[in-house]
Amino acid sequence: MKCLGIECTAHTFGMSVVDDQGKIFSNVRDTFMTEKGGMNPSEVAEHHRNVKDTILEKSLKEAQTSLSEIHLIAVSSAPGLAPCLLVGMHCAKDLARSLGIPLVGVNHCVAHLEIGLLMSQAKDPIFVFSSGANTQVIAYEGGKYRIFGEALSVGLGNALDKFGRALGLGFPAGPQIEKLAKKGNYLELPYVVKGMDVEFSGIVTHVIDKFKKGASQEDLSYSLQETGFAMLTEVTERALAHTNKKEVLLIGGVGANKRLCSMMDMMCKERGAVFYSCPLQYVGDNAAMIAWNGLLKFKAEGIDEIKILDIDDSQRTDTVHLTWKSI
Repeated sequence: MKCLGIECTAHTFGMSVVDDQGKIFSNVRDTFMTEKGGMNPSEVAEHHRNVKDTILEKSLKEAQTSLSEIHLIAVSSAPGLAPCLLVGMHCAKDLARSLGIPLVGVNHCVAHLEIGLLMSQAKDPIFVFSSGANTQVIAYEGGKYRIFGEALSVGLGNALDKFGRALGLGFPAGPQIEKLAKKGNYLELPYVVKGMDVEFSGIVTHVIDKFKKGASQEDLSYSLQETGFAMLTEVTERALAHTNKKEVLLIGGVGANKRLCSMMDMMCKERGAVFYSCPLQYVGDNAAMIAWNGLLKFKAEGIDEIKILDIDDSQRTDTVHLTWKSI
């Protein structure tokens, strides 16, 4: 059984063909980028509308598959930027109706967790999900993914992008900040951990203020990374201690940062745990995770009614019942 997955929650529009054995035949995407400034949701949605037909053609060609061989459509229906979600939803419904095949909606955050499990040897880890809008420490228990701690305001990825905008780095800023950080030295910044939660907004305000007063991009990039990553590593270690789990799985776009991976790996080794990270091509937003989670959900629950299925731009990870889980 082959599923065509559609990712459309934020800056990335992607399509992927995956089968029910977890074989990924294609994983094509196009990401909205700027040289200066951040994301304007209406502009990103227009980008998605402009590329969707080309992405579909490329995905089918890469998979050496035709639409007649697709048995299921899965679309990221929550959470995300509403204008972007709507582009994907309209595209998914049009395809499902024209092909006469089932459609399922998928929670984008849950899909990140499921592709992480598929792509690693982790069995029952503490998940560290760090993307643009989301920073959460998660574990599975009782049919749901439970959130142990999270960013109280802005996610770590968005914090990096906000700092990047102040520096004129464009979007996304994370990779450029990582490069700058390699040449920097540490400047003391606020360190804000509240129980199991982390707070980044004040730290970003602080580094932007230091930049305006003459601190170097390199020093501030290094300091912001070191501080933010240390905060996230601390609460992850606390979750390991609380649950007695022996694995950590890092997912989400910020998980591509090698320094964050290094800090998590070091912490795990000190605790006798194993650190896993998702392969780079699946760590950020991608459609393969939507297709794979769609297949899991479809086998457990069946289809979503096309007329009823809608977007939910604020659905939380811990509200989704994981009907496909057996443990």
